[in-house]
Amino acid sequence: MFTGIIEELGEVVDFAETADGARLTVRARGAVLDAGHGDSISVSGVCLTVVDQGPDWFTADVMGITIDMSTLGTVAAGDHVNIERAMQVGDRLGGHIVQGHIDGTSTVLSIEDEGSWRVLRFSLTEELAPLVARKGSIAVHGVSLTVSAVGRDWFEVSLIPETLTATTLGALTVGDSVNIETDILARHVARMAEFTDATVRHERTES
Repeated sequence: MFTGIIEELGEVVDFAETADGARLTVRARGAVLDAGHGDSISVSGVCLTVVDQGPDWFTADVMGITIDMSTLGTVAAGDHVNIERAMQVGDRLGGHIVQGHIDGTSTVLSIEDEGSWRVLRFSLTEELAPLVARKGSIAVHGVSLTVSAVGRDWFEVSLIPETLTATTLGALTVGDSVNIETDILARHVARMAEFTDATVRHERTES
């Protein structure tokens, strides 16, 4: 479990394909200070498990389905990624509850500078649109953000200078892809609504 508050920018050291996935090695000095084998680390929003580590790096296995659903399949040595260690019980929840189980990717549609702020608009699929609400929470590349505006097939976030410099979001350009994770509460409400609708339809059919 994570909060979406990025702790450092990691650097991809290696991305080696395997028979059914890949092994990703990232240089992230802060993340490995107290990391151990089997610990969870969020890499640009994707929860990965540490399988090997050194003084300033860690390696994690990436499953094939994760490669298909995320941007991790396109990373190369030298690329920067957002890093966050799993939260500890008792930590302040500065962002929102982020699982590291992304819903898929989204594309940058537009970027508007407004003084020191920057407004980014991202694409939104028909499936995920009901889970994104204005002033609701969303994780973009693992960064906890507040939705500032939303349409049927897009959403916007407003980024402060700190977010632009402390995460990879400041380097995004139109057409880039990002990992997104919708709010966990919205997911569960939508799932419960499916069963409620199914029950109502069943009762109407039998009446």
